[in-house]
Amino acid sequence: MSVGDLAGLIAALAFVVLVVLVAVPLLKLGSVLEETRGTVRRITEHTLPAIDEAVETIRSANGQLAKVDTVTTSATRVTEDVSALTTLVSATVGGPLIKLSAFSYAVRSVLRRKGAGT
Repeated sequence: MSVGDLAGLIAALAFVVLVVLVAVPLLKLGSVLEETRGTVRRITEHTLPAIDEAVETIRSANGQLAKVDTVTTSATRVTEDVSALTTLVSATVGGPLIKLSAFSYAVRSVLRRKGAGT
């Protein structure tokens, strides 16, 4: 065995040791990546149903809001109609009632004066 062969054998052994030293962290990294993949899979399995429920809840809420909007619009119309009816009744009945009240007051005043003068 010559010095060149011995140097080649030492270099080959050093290369094998280097490969083993690099292979151990790579194997650990592979197991970490596998665990990460499993975690992401579990998170996805639990998150997707929650997202689906949230979407369904939002759809339901939008439907309810549309119904509330319809009710609010109807209530606004009823309020406007009642206001118009109140104005109409006030104009129709209010004027004559005020005149009747004034006439009644005048009659009572006259009757009191006559009663006091007699």
